[in-house]
Amino acid sequence: MDKMEAEKTEVVGGVTLDVEQIKKILPHREPFLFIEKLTDIVPNQSATAYKAVSYNEPHFRGHFPEFSVMPGVLIVEAMAQAAGALVMHSLGLEVENRRVYFMAIDKARFRKPVVPGDLLRMTVNLLQHRRPVWRFEGKAYVGETLCAEAEFSAMISGSSDSNGGSSNSDR
Repeated sequence: MDKMEAEKTEVVGGVTLDVEQIKKILPHREPFLFIEKLTDIVPNQSATAYKAVSYNEPHFRGHFPEFSVMPGVLIVEAMAQAAGALVMHSLGLEVENRRVYFMAIDKARFRKPVVPGDLLRMTVNLLQHRRPVWRFEGKAYVGETLCAEAEFSAMISGSSDSNGGSSNSDR
């Protein structure tokens, strides 16, 4: 069993990654890391991520001071981070010398405001993978209410990898 395997926590429905494990596979850090837990991981297919929305997050100072609303673009970013963590975990990759870049955001819809105190639950499902590009569908919920959804594409750049990463020369 390798180090990453030993650090995973088995739960009903699959593997769960906590925020410290996520930081090993994603380059994002505070204040731009928007997922705190990844669960229900089906490698190369789907996962569920969570974010507890807190009033003291920096974007709420200006969006909007009278009625704090999490910006829709940050909800899409959070869904993309969930997809990136799923891909990196599925490929057994760590963050060193790798970056995940957005390529496209399509069909984005924002249906209900997300406010401080909400627990954001995001599901991501793989739609297509053509090396090194990954396309996902993401949906964000508070409780059972759909708040946002989008399709997005991203690519992994960095050290060459036979499992789906790409080197800078592939770009």
